[in-house]
Amino acid sequence: MKLGISSYCLSRLIRAKEMTLPDVVEWAAKQGARHVEIVPDGNELIDHPERVEAIRSQAQQSGIEISNYAITANFITEDHAGRDREITRVMREVDIANQLGAKRMRHDVAVRPIGESSIVQFYKDLPGLADACAIIADYAAQYGITTSVENHGYYVQGSERVQSLVAATNRPNFRTTLDIGNFMCADENSATAVKRNIGLASMIHLKDFYLRPSYRNPGEGWFKTIAGNYLRGAIVGQGDIDMWEVLRIIKASKYDGYISIEFEGLEECRSGTKIAFENALRIWNEI
Repeated sequence: MKLGISSYCLSRLIRAKEMTLPDVVEWAAKQGARHVEIVPDGNELIDHPERVEAIRSQAQQSGIEISNYAITANFITEDHAGRDREITRVMREVDIANQLGAKRMRHDVAVRPIGESSIVQFYKDLPGLADACAIIADYAAQYGITTSVENHGYYVQGSERVQSLVAATNRPNFRTTLDIGNFMCADENSATAVKRNIGLASMIHLKDFYLRPSYRNPGEGWFKTIAGNYLRGAIVGQGDIDMWEVLRIIKASKYDGYISIEFEGLEECRSGTKIAFENALRIWNEI
């Protein structure tokens, strides 16, 4: 298992300017991570070559791979010109992934309010979304980069919607960043959804959540799923996902790519990430 850490785990410290992205790269290597995933999260790298070089240089110095570069995007725009601008921007981000030395890049695809996120609307949007993804994948191919969509953001979160987008895009280097926890935001069972989509994965995020039903409001620190149930980030192996079963499915699939810890819990983020990393390794060896 190529287990690593996403910089997103320590985003609180990055936003508070207590750590930089190169600091996170160094810290991840010291935890034993085999790779690190770069999520800018407000520290934009376009037009900042010095930031790109600092991250790449630190990874080289720390002896750790940069596995994936993950950015936001939204191809649902008011007009074709806006969509074209967004495609061009994402293509520039592909250049950044190449400069970092990453061979994986996740970009978002679409955002809509939950009230506008019906399956009917999704299939209306699908041809345009797939076209944008295909253009970007074709551009990324020159670098040997595989692009992907992650199951998050409510609108393109369910396993079957992700499958539909990957199939409609129809590019060998367009896959999915499979986040095992995010399926819960669409009220899907994580083990079932992972089994459906593991064959499409170019990258995996290990994340855990606590789950409570819609009629038991647990108060501050929780957010709602599409159906109104409650979720709160947890340390991998301590939440309500059957982590043993999910990792068993991944192991049985012979997936041999990168797996990243993504910690979103309320605990202090360094300790939460460290425990999550150790739990993932332990569970993997137990199954």
